[in-house]
Amino acid sequence: MHKRLFIFFVSSLFLLFSVKTSLAIVDPTSASNNKFGIHIFSEKDLENAKSLVNSNGGDWGYVTLVITEAERDHGRFQSVFDQMRRLHLIPIVRLATKASGNTWDAPQEAEIDKWVDFLNSLNWVTQNRYIVINNEPNHAGEWGGRIDPAGYGSYLEKISQKLKSASSDFFILPAGLDPSSVNTSSTMTEGRFLAQMLQANPKVFDHVDGWTSHAYPNTSTGIYNHELSLIGRDLPVFVTETGWPRNKYSEEQIGRNLVSTYQNIWNNPKVIAVTPFILDYINAPYDVFSWKKPDGTFYSFYTEVQKLPKVAGRPVQIESGQILAAFAQPIIFTGVDFVGAIIAKNTGQSIWTQNNISIGNETGNFYIKGFSLNNIEPMKLGLVLFRAAQSQSDGIYTNSLFLNGSKDQKITNSFSVEAALVTLKKVQIQGIFVRMLSGLHIWGS
Repeated sequence: MHKRLFIFFVSSLFLLFSVKTSLAIVDPTSASNNKFGIHIFSEKDLENAKSLVNSNGGDWGYVTLVITEAERDHGRFQSVFDQMRRLHLIPIVRLATKASGNTWDAPQEAEIDKWVDFLNSLNWVTQNRYIVINNEPNHAGEWGGRIDPAGYGSYLEKISQKLKSASSDFFILPAGLDPSSVNTSSTMTEGRFLAQMLQANPKVFDHVDGWTSHAYPNTSTGIYNHELSLIGRDLPVFVTETGWPRNKYSEEQIGRNLVSTYQNIWNNPKVIAVTPFILDYINAPYDVFSWKKPDGTFYSFYTEVQKLPKVAGRPVQIESGQILAAFAQPIIFTGVDFVGAIIAKNTGQSIWTQNNISIGNETGNFYIKGFSLNNIEPMKLGLVLFRAAQSQSDGIYTNSLFLNGSKDQKITNSFSVEAALVTLKKVQIQGIFVRMLSGLHIWGS
């Protein structure tokens, strides 16, 4: 009996930890987080986004961007991600289908593998890969002309499972719903929509890692608390849409509202990111939400948010690399520094600089006195030059070098270097130089 109970207990633990491994592996609240962000229409807006969200002490703010089925271009979006890495911006990617007139097609299961292959082919900016699965399905116009809570729940579960199978780093967020919708032939309240999702599949929200909220003032800018109560979950919140339209509010009112809401509602620790809609958009009907004027300047509320104090985020990035070759000068004189070089490839997510990598060695008798490198971006080769000293006496010197990451952890393979250690007195070294100079005199005569 006791043996059966023990087996049951161990099996239960195995199942418990098996479930946990399917979740995103980095808690976004576990490190310093800059929740300021912005929603953009085009990658051309990234520089202005950085100036907004990483201002006044801020670093590593968020940017929400949309990728449609027709835009699954690896080259384009790897370039976008690389630029965001340099600018210290964290992407939140919302998936979209294609529009047929005023209606967005409902996603097809046949497209899931294409999404997974494309998204998994990118070198993401941070370890957490934030993905929002479509948009406001409680509007028929966002789901092929119909409202289908069970269908959306089924699609959410399937794409989440496939993304997680490809990488546990995918951080799955459900579509933000329109909390202001009422029950009509083309819209449904979010309460009814969520209830019908749960009725069709009570465990549907086991397949998400956070919550997406469209927190507009026509309902509540803190609507996420009510939404989480509807699904009975306590999840990190991503406010990917919010804003005050300029046809109803003055510039000054919008500025005051943004400042007040950041300080009193979105300051909740469970809110990970707030990306108001939208930085730059010129076409109706969404032009009234644009933070940028048609003449290229910004409305005053852009500056008001810029001035708000922010924190320097420290998102987790994968640090890894491969040393392809390492060299030290072949003859090392005892008591004299020697030089060497390492050729390495950055296979991680962070950009290697002199501030976040260092050189380590296996034997411990290797003292780095200095090293230099040009910044090495992910998937690039680079040269690391070093000057060092060692404590060994005469003989063959062998050591294995590697690179350490930002937390002094080993992030590359070890690579062996070998040199001959020679003891020379000062007078002998002087004699060598005298003979060298004599040789130069002969050549010059």
